[in-house]
Amino acid sequence: MFVEKVKVMIVDDSKVSRTILANHLSKTNFEVVAMAKDAADAVQLYKEHNPDIVTMDMNLPDADGIECSRRIRQMDAEAKIVMISAMKDANLVAQGQAVGIGAFLQKPVSTNEIIETLMRLCTEKVNQTARFRDSYARIFEQAFKNGILNILGLKTDVTLEVYDKKFLAVDGIAVIIGLTGTPSGRAIFYMSKDTMKVFAEKMLGVGDVSDDEANDAVEEAANIVMGRGVSDVNNAFKDKEMRITPPGTICGNGIKVASPKLLTFKLTAKTDFGDICVNVGFAEGD
Repeated sequence: MFVEKVKVMIVDDSKVSRTILANHLSKTNFEVVAMAKDAADAVQLYKEHNPDIVTMDMNLPDADGIECSRRIRQMDAEAKIVMISAMKDANLVAQGQAVGIGAFLQKPVSTNEIIETLMRLCTEKVNQTARFRDSYARIFEQAFKNGILNILGLKTDVTLEVYDKKFLAVDGIAVIIGLTGTPSGRAIFYMSKDTMKVFAEKMLGVGDVSDDEANDAVEEAANIVMGRGVSDVNNAFKDKEMRITPPGTICGNGIKVASPKLLTFKLTAKTDFGDICVNVGFAEGD
């Protein structure tokens, strides 16, 4: 059973076909995040939305579905694609398999047929997301909550959500800490510049801290929270031996940090002086 919404992009030049397929998925755990009418749209929307799976028509106005699939898998070799077309023959299937299309359905398709196919192709990824969330991200969530209490004397609720964008955008400060061992990954402790100043003042118990003092305080807080999270993982799973690397700090506007091949989660602690966030990601496979 799926525990997270699975993002689907529909590629079809027919508005009717796009609507029918979206209706098939509307009351399921599959969420349509983008619909493209041609190959150019499909490539651009894939970059923007990073869907878990793509449904692909064969006949598109600017390229056929084979070529469109090839372009998508050039960007993302792990892209999962299902061809749903009026045509389905041995030659078409062979060409599609050569570019990495994972399944082939012939129109018209039933709701059960499309759902079963999408589930078959996505189960491994979704189950892995649930496993990393429940085994590791939940532990970091509690460590983050306890860390805020211990560092600031502040009780706050922490939310956890899957973060499925390829980049994390930050305006303010981002402290990046590597996670080594099993599983490996990285954590980013971040907040806005205004939040950083108040955070540092509360942590240090003084007013009017300098930028350097604020940076140092946030970096030390990140080190404490991530160290606590790693220790808690190691205590919970005796066969794990995670460690943290020395922190690296970036300050500024428009900071972008990539998350290549990581299953990533966002933790947010809301306070009356702004959000304090952690973005923690784990390598696929342990």
